[in-house]
Amino acid sequence: MTRIAPVFEDYRDRYENVRLEREDGILEVTLHTEGKPLVWTSQAHDELAYCFHQIASDPDNKVVLLTGAGDAFCPTIDFTSFNLGTPHDWAEVIHEGQMLLNNLLNIQVPVVCALNGPALVHPEIPALSDVIIASDTTAFSDSPHFASGIVPGDGAHVVWTHLLGLNRGRAFLLLGDTINAQQALDYGLVHQVLPADQVYARARTVAESIAAKPMMARRYARQVLTREIKRLMHDNLGFGLAHEALAALDL
Repeated sequence: MTRIAPVFEDYRDRYENVRLEREDGILEVTLHTEGKPLVWTSQAHDELAYCFHQIASDPDNKVVLLTGAGDAFCPTIDFTSFNLGTPHDWAEVIHEGQMLLNNLLNIQVPVVCALNGPALVHPEIPALSDVIIASDTTAFSDSPHFASGIVPGDGAHVVWTHLLGLNRGRAFLLLGDTINAQQALDYGLVHQVLPADQVYARARTVAESIAAKPMMARRYARQVLTREIKRLMHDNLGFGLAHEALAALDL
């Protein structure tokens, strides 16, 4: 029978902003721009939407280890890379924006994050991991949205009100606050905070311990533990993206 599910070798080198390596079933996913910390662009947005789908569809992945390159996870955005002047432009972004987070959540095995530094653009991506080992240089901020006059509607409104609580999450998004590593630990956003040079090794150890569990336990634990956030995304992600587009078209 011909295999239909993705083969790792077929998608390993497909993406410019995602470095993929797999050993013993542990898929390491490193986000980067030319080997340096990821600059959020239209291309990165699109690549992650499709990359997460292929990762989710590959049954040979036992666990995913997500990280960034260098000393930051995603510190900056290139607004000039986005062409969002018409409703048709936004329709594509809405479609792929829903794919991005839904496909991340559709990954069928646990996701461990080695959070290597500031996540100031789309910090909901690492925050949706099951276990987060964070550097003491970590910072969370939703800098591209309301601080820039943009509705925080592409998942930020779902993730941060869920993880921080309704009132703290709303204030975080509206005031442009930055959450440092100690605050992230105190708020329950991350599992552990370590010096930067210890983060990867600890996250790898966690990933290895999860990979050693039976396949059905790993897969069904992921399903059980992401069910509520998936429900929230189903109900609210498209709604938020549509309102983000409407407000942006009025700028």
